[in-house]
Amino acid sequence: METVYDVMQLLKRFGTFVYTGDRNADLILLEMEVRQLHADGLITQKEFAQSLLVLRRGK
Repeated sequence: METVYDVMQLLKRFGTFVYTGDRNADLILLEMEVRQLHADGLITQKEFAQSLLVLRRGK
């Protein structure tokens, strides 16, 4: 996972689509969704860590 698009594709697997038209708001919402998926045990620790790194780099 190397881009914000990759994170969006991960979320899409779970039926989550994020697009507000504001990149910063999108990154915040994407991070919230990734954290929730991890808390619910739906994504691995590796996917979680990679996603957060990508999203923070995108800010």
